[in-house]
Amino acid sequence: MTYFLVTFVVMLVVITIMAIGVIFGRRAIKGSCGGGMSKAECVCVEKCDKRKKMDAEAHLTQG
Repeated sequence: MTYFLVTFVVMLVVITIMAIGVIFGRRAIKGSCGGGMSKAECVCVEKCDKRKKMDAEAHLTQG
């Protein structure tokens, strides 16, 4: 039981430190918009620069 409590407290401290870093960093945590897969559908509201470039290159090769 002691190991469980120590592990729980350590994980709680790590999560708290990460949350404080996000709060003071003022940057939202966001995904990669599917940039790793060539035919992935972007589910982002606004496409990231990498995805815009991939879409433009795909449009040029098709058109």
